[in-house]
Amino acid sequence: MSGGELGGLLADAIDAATGDGAAYADARSVESQRQSLSVNGPTVETLDYGDSTGLGVRVLVAGAWGYAATSKLSRDDAVRAARTAVEIAHASATVTSAPVELVPEPAHQSEWSTPVKKDPLAVPLEDKLALLTDATREMGRRNEIRSARATMDVVKQQTSFLSSEGASIRQTIVHTGAGIEATAVADGEVQQRSYPGSFRGHLGAGGYELIEAMDLAGNAAQTADEAAALLVAPECPSRVTTVVLDGHQVMLQVHESVGHPTELDRVLGMEAAFAGTSFVGIEDLDRFHYGSEAVNITSDPTSPGGLGSYGFDDEGVEGRRADLIREGVLVGFQTSRETAAKVGAARSNGTMRAEGWENFPLIRMPNINLLPGEGSLDDLLADVDDGIFMATNKSWSIDDKRKNFQFGCEIAWEIKNGRLGRMLKDPRYTGITPVFWGSCDAVAGPEEWRMWGTPNCGKGQPGQTMRVGHGTSPARFRNVSTGVST
Repeated sequence: MSGGELGGLLADAIDAATGDGAAYADARSVESQRQSLSVNGPTVETLDYGDSTGLGVRVLVAGAWGYAATSKLSRDDAVRAARTAVEIAHASATVTSAPVELVPEPAHQSEWSTPVKKDPLAVPLEDKLALLTDATREMGRRNEIRSARATMDVVKQQTSFLSSEGASIRQTIVHTGAGIEATAVADGEVQQRSYPGSFRGHLGAGGYELIEAMDLAGNAAQTADEAAALLVAPECPSRVTTVVLDGHQVMLQVHESVGHPTELDRVLGMEAAFAGTSFVGIEDLDRFHYGSEAVNITSDPTSPGGLGSYGFDDEGVEGRRADLIREGVLVGFQTSRETAAKVGAARSNGTMRAEGWENFPLIRMPNINLLPGEGSLDDLLADVDDGIFMATNKSWSIDDKRKNFQFGCEIAWEIKNGRLGRMLKDPRYTGITPVFWGSCDAVAGPEEWRMWGTPNCGKGQPGQTMRVGHGTSPARFRNVSTGVST
């Protein structure tokens, strides 16, 4: 169905909703295509391709939300979804104690697209599989490698949004990524190394050029060598010491201990049933010391290349950068039009997103970025007499308020007199969020900063999986408890 035809259905849905008494209505169509590949050695493990098209209608009636969706793309079905949403809102209004209010937002008339040099869906399947198997062949040259795996993922999503306020927005978002994993086994010991990151590698906003730039085959031998070396490496010691984290691990640290607790629906208790709440409150704004002066973190859907990059969120709010932590102090939250009104803000910062057409939008992280400091990774290491450098996330555990955590990494090295020493296996570190960020005394500079992607962030009931981004540099933390991952 063409964009014009879908736009006509959305307009019909809004007319039906407002005609039935909705004070506000928006309608959103989503057309998505997905491709997922994985190979293990020379064998193709998975080759999945899917597409989905549908629309959803969100309405406000008597201060309460209603939502309904359909995959049937006819005028009658669009109107039926709108009227069902109105019925649900009427029912919700009978148990709503505080009517929903929305902060103003201009009625945008716009189009936005991810910059793409090479359409990943147009690349022949044979070329993609050849790229992956070239990498697995290189990893498999070592006898210790029992599993040499490579993956690739592509998502293309076209969204149309109309509102009763007059907004009309069309967006095309393309996400592309790949990665390799080498698993080494010997004498009952199992170790894994990943490149360029764990959990299906790295994904970003862009085309096939992102995958070609990774040079998977060129990095395969080192990935396999490190997996094999970990088999005989000593364990990470249990002690309190200085820890330097690579950008990939800092990415997950930001995601779990800053991204989630600054989602305003969590802070207000609106997501407590599944996602948990937050250890910070509204009263902490502009006064709570979340970290040291070296810690500056933003919410920024305008960051190039991020999985959380977009022009407009799923309630038609233009994406814009907002400070969350400035020189260590909590100064902002991720908001929606509804939650911004609850805390007296003049405008939402545009972080409402939904997985697909069938789901109601929630506050979801866009790109939550740790701003760079100064210097290189070598500069961070040079000021450490005795410590540990950890790289590439392996595991995580954090409480539902996002305060107490334990993270494991794939690999570590001793730091002795400012230089990397022995390799260490199964490293982990623990901490309390404000204490840990308070111990951060240095963040590497722009030359080390890069955008990472997290494709599997879960939230909501029913659950929604969202792709989010994090720009990070390596960072240094003092007086951290370390040990062995279990």
